[in-house]
Amino acid sequence: MDDLSALWLTLQLALISTLLLLILAAPLAWWLASTQSRYRVVIEALVTLPMVLPPTVMGFYLLILLGPEGWIGGVLEQSGVGHLAFTFTGMVIASMVFSLPFVVQPMQNAFAAASGRVLELAATLRSAPLDRFRHVVLPLSKRGILTAGVLSFAHTLGEFGMILMIGGNIPGRTQVASIAIYDHVESMNYAAAHSLSLLLILISLVLLTLVFALNRRSGLLSAGYSL
Repeated sequence: MDDLSALWLTLQLALISTLLLLILAAPLAWWLASTQSRYRVVIEALVTLPMVLPPTVMGFYLLILLGPEGWIGGVLEQSGVGHLAFTFTGMVIASMVFSLPFVVQPMQNAFAAASGRVLELAATLRSAPLDRFRHVVLPLSKRGILTAGVLSFAHTLGEFGMILMIGGNIPGRTQVASIAIYDHVESMNYAAAHSLSLLLILISLVLLTLVFALNRRSGLLSAGYSL
């Protein structure tokens, strides 16, 4: 029963953080794909940082930031809302930070590929920048957006260190599947760890197979139209 609760919490965390990331990271990805600013390399380095830093390092600083004495957690604590350490909301924020490069980079590449003559043509028709982005760039970038969503979701399913640092290990509240597997291994319950691990592998494999199949089908359709 505890494993089902941990799995359900993991799926909720992956879904919510992925949806929020797709919405919030899209403007950043578009800016990176279209800007000529000299600060672009700095922003790209910051976005990519979660891929190279140990998860416990990022988790530690997020714990400080969101805790009762942190800049964000302290303000929330004083306002009566309460800090975000060891909460589901804090875990969502941590998951979004850790999965940021897995969302931004595929969308940035897709947005860059969708720009060019098509946008120039839309501009000559007096289409507003926001309209060009919504009606031209986004439809042409759907494969990249889908890839970004699947990568973020699958990445969150297996996240351990950062989630443990910011969320702790509270059964039914912050214990996700990866932490439950660790608990099973610590208690020498390899059968339970094996079952939950296989389930996560199966979910991730199905998601990746789906996105590769859809991308291949879209590529074949595009090739057919070009003929």
